[in-house]
Amino acid sequence: MGLFNLLSADRSENLFLPAHGRGKALPKKVRNLLKLRPGIWDLPELFEIGGPLIREGAIAESQKSSAFEVGVDRCWYGVNGATGLLQSSLLALARPGQAILMPRNIHKSCIQACLFGGLIPILFDIPFLTDRGHAAVFDRKWLQRVFQKAKELKEDIAAVVLVNPTYQGYSADIESLIKEIHSHSLPVLVDEAHGAYLISQIRSDLPKSAIFLGADLVVHSLHKSAPGLVQSAVLWSQGDKVDPFKIERSIELLQTSSPSSLLLASCESSIKELIETKGLRKLKYRLEEAELLKDFLINKEVPLLKNSDPLKIILHTSKFGLSGIQVDKRFIKKRIIGELAEPGTLTFCLGLSSHKRLGKRFVRIWNEILTSFGQQKSYFFKRPPFSVVSKPYKPCSHSWGSNFEKVNLHDAIGRISVEMVCPYPPGIPLLIPGEILDEARVDWLIEQKCFWPEQISDFVRVIS
Repeated sequence: MGLFNLLSADRSENLFLPAHGRGKALPKKVRNLLKLRPGIWDLPELFEIGGPLIREGAIAESQKSSAFEVGVDRCWYGVNGATGLLQSSLLALARPGQAILMPRNIHKSCIQACLFGGLIPILFDIPFLTDRGHAAVFDRKWLQRVFQKAKELKEDIAAVVLVNPTYQGYSADIESLIKEIHSHSLPVLVDEAHGAYLISQIRSDLPKSAIFLGADLVVHSLHKSAPGLVQSAVLWSQGDKVDPFKIERSIELLQTSSPSSLLLASCESSIKELIETKGLRKLKYRLEEAELLKDFLINKEVPLLKNSDPLKIILHTSKFGLSGIQVDKRFIKKRIIGELAEPGTLTFCLGLSSHKRLGKRFVRIWNEILTSFGQQKSYFFKRPPFSVVSKPYKPCSHSWGSNFEKVNLHDAIGRISVEMVCPYPPGIPLLIPGEILDEARVDWLIEQKCFWPEQISDFVRVIS
């Protein structure tokens, strides 16, 4: 069809990211900018404009203003998504040879940072929801057990990463987790990519952003949970546990030397939408509209799962013996495009645009799917065979750069991976470079391949 045709094609119901909904919820200033002469906004780092790492200019002033208004010490805008700022944060937090403690539902970008930064990822297991195949949130007691086990590995742990809220919108008691990490005199980075709008503090019943609960570093994706353009993101920093110089040096290492002025302007405008009166009013209305939609679907017996994010709808397909990947294809044919199709669920992101007439249509399509496939027996997922804590058998960077051969999964027992096995989305690695493929892991990956037939190969690359 061609890229330009696809970009201009209209889709009747966009329930995928970015959250601005094909421009419907873009901040007014960005919409007005894009109406001007094409390309007028495509400027370099002119003296008056500056950039995220330049001390003077409009960007520097904007970052200072955003940090002040949110109540943190510093912030940096990013044009390489949450990925670039998460990776920069990890490189600032640890030296080569040091370890980072992180949950198994970490995004692949953090493993990549360990790979090229010479860091050791210590991965800890987390609760698992067998009825849907999702990683669950954990509490302080769980984290305390993780720390006890991590000590046995005898690695120099430099920092801890948390993911909250999750892609599907589950949220933990993040304050207690941050307190536990700080009790070990370690800094904490929170991947809050899917929770940017929580800085609005718009309602007391919604989760609080880790910014307000003592996290040292917090990364927001401004297109996932705010009305920013794709690739716009922000890193917030507070306290004295992380040296700002190290952060800036790491950002400079990974960020383009020609950041897009349009994306930087989008960072500024999307943050303002979350803290200024007019934007808060729009957000409040969208949250209320989303909750009414959820209530309508539940009353019509559509199987939705509970989460902490009103703007995300999780359709529980495995309850009726259906794969979310299979169901997603049916919704797409009916011109409703979801965000995250998984073996047991299909997650729709309502974003920040209106979906007033979605309810009846959604119910009709779901009932048609049930009639077509017939109601089947619900199925459950096995827990992944992970230890409480583990680290790669060989360093990630060493394994990734090794000579390799391609072997069938069935023949991979005892071999060491040189690659990530990582369905995307959600971008959570099932296997990382340097890990040994023992029998339990191979059996589990073969089972996962049945669930993700188009995402997981019959083969895996291992050290020769």
